[in-house]
Amino acid sequence: MENSSHHIRDVTFTEDASTVHTGTAPRAMAAFRNLAIGALKILGADNIAKSTRAIHHKPEHAFHILGVTGDPDAPGT
Repeated sequence: MENSSHHIRDVTFTEDASTVHTGTAPRAMAAFRNLAIGALKILGADNIAKSTRAIHHKPEHAFHILGVTGDPDAPGT
């Protein structure tokens, strides 16, 4: 799992090329990357790279993927 997770973080999120190097920022960024990967996997994404590209090109899709709507009366929001 660690190798798979690192591969996704490095290839999809270019973690090894990150210029964040000071304080606790690198650990925080790794946590955010892991959170994104985990959320996409829980939601059924079988291709993390494809899913992140879709969100990159249309960021509003992230709200739909996460179940967030503009309707305050909708369940789960």
